[in-house]
Amino acid sequence: MRTHYCGELNSNFLGEEVELTGWVHKRRDHGGVIFLDIRDRTGIAQVVYDPDTEDSFSVADTVRNEFVLRARGRVRARPEGTINPDMKTGEVEVLGSTLEILNASATPPFQLDEYSSAGEDVRLRYRYVDLRRPEMQERLRLRSAVTSYVRRFLESEGYWEIETPTLTRATPEGARDYLVPSRTHAGEFFALPQSPQLFKQLLMMSAMDKYYQIARCYRDEDLRHDRQPEFTQIDIEASFIDEAEMMRLTEEMLTGLFSEVLEVDLGTFPVITHAEAMRRFGSDRPDLRNPLELTDVDDLMLDVEFKVFNGPANDPHGRVVALRVPQANEILSRKQIDDYADFVSQYRAKGLAYIKINDAQGGINGVQSPILKFLAEDVILSLLERVGAETGDIVFFGADRAQIVNDSMSALRNRLAADMDLLSDGYRPCWVVDWPMFQETPDGALAPEHHPFTQPTCDLGEFQSNPGAARARAYDVVMNGYELGGGSIRIHDEATQIAVFEALGIGQEGVDKFGFLLEALQYGCPPHGGIALGLDRLIMIMSGTESIRDVIAFPKTQTASCLLMSAPSSVDELQLRELGIRIRGE
Repeated sequence: MRTHYCGELNSNFLGEEVELTGWVHKRRDHGGVIFLDIRDRTGIAQVVYDPDTEDSFSVADTVRNEFVLRARGRVRARPEGTINPDMKTGEVEVLGSTLEILNASATPPFQLDEYSSAGEDVRLRYRYVDLRRPEMQERLRLRSAVTSYVRRFLESEGYWEIETPTLTRATPEGARDYLVPSRTHAGEFFALPQSPQLFKQLLMMSAMDKYYQIARCYRDEDLRHDRQPEFTQIDIEASFIDEAEMMRLTEEMLTGLFSEVLEVDLGTFPVITHAEAMRRFGSDRPDLRNPLELTDVDDLMLDVEFKVFNGPANDPHGRVVALRVPQANEILSRKQIDDYADFVSQYRAKGLAYIKINDAQGGINGVQSPILKFLAEDVILSLLERVGAETGDIVFFGADRAQIVNDSMSALRNRLAADMDLLSDGYRPCWVVDWPMFQETPDGALAPEHHPFTQPTCDLGEFQSNPGAARARAYDVVMNGYELGGGSIRIHDEATQIAVFEALGIGQEGVDKFGFLLEALQYGCPPHGGIALGLDRLIMIMSGTESIRDVIAFPKTQTASCLLMSAPSSVDELQLRELGIRIRGE
């Protein structure tokens, strides 16, 4: 039906007869001459109809935006003064000879050249229209290019693409499972996989050696802009491998990907320990584009009168930090500072103390703050020296339980960098390594930092004597403040796996639910490890958007619903009866 795509046309085709198909992006009537911008996934071509082609001109007069057309004509140079340098096809146009309406269109729910005025709910309800936008098509093209590169790279490294089941057993892996009732096994349920974790480990036990999968995963968890109930990850696992080898593979894949697809050189990824990341940034996914860093000042606050500071300073679970913001005194108003105090309260911080540096050389007389009366002069001077304060700076303070300080001050760090335009351009990846095996829950129990199949760095006896202090053979790759992927070396012996289950308080439950894994570990399991990278999040970062919904063809809303298909939905009584399910309240 067509000889060329719209976006292909340029001066090389001058004089040629072409046939185009696509959607009407825009129609303009200029003094009896009708201009149609026809759009397909490659771009936009301008087709001109004048009254000399009477039949086609009459048809052109009836078309409106989003009509589907087939147009035939001759490529010619645009008249002088009408060249559009912002279009790939901006040097040429098509003088139309024939025009056929393949399908009419109702008035679109929003104009594709004015999409920003449409709310996301409207865009998702009419997603098939939204996806026609060049911006959306470019993001999905990018997604296709990324998966193509990943497959080529991993195949060149000797990895096999192997599919794993999407109907499996419910297992405690962190988030809630999506459950699927079984008709043939009444009262029993499958679970959709949160990840292929167990299956890829079983593949290593099956001597597959190197595996990968562009895997669909499902988690019934609270949503935000960078999460979805169903998502895709680049899943990789290999036998007889250590941390350095898996990190090398991942880094080479990402640097090659960015070079080929974006023509960007990522360079070498710096390696930061988990402890260093928390100390400097308050986060295990630091945005290295942000120059602001936290400074520990606990030791300076041990004996001050200010209980807000000395309490956490003397608490082994507390933390007191300072955040120097260069030249903020010249930029931030008192109202903005008060707004930041409200902002950190969202992270359970009880307030936001600060000191303004009016004159760094003026000592105690050169600073201004409501808290100065609680701090001795030597403490203030030591503070200024430690943070490297300069005239015009503001120093903010966080003081509370370490977790609250880390959450609130890392968020403030990011907020200040955005508000003050401090972020550098480009992409700043890094590795975060030497993770703790567990985190402590509010009730004092242990929960895995990653998952319960991660190998500890210590031997079994040392682990059992003090599991809470154990470190993990884990590694995360982080970029621009987002966790791109997490990986680890896995447990490959039964005794260690049982010990981890016991440390988590799921000893017998672990045996019951993971009996197949424990049994498999008895039959010659090789040392192995891997990593999983969030494909949606990766595309989000590469495309420069702030929501993964913009890089998924048919995403869910923040309430995990599909506005296009009206899902989830109720089902009829017969279906429920076949599954042995009764809705509560009926």
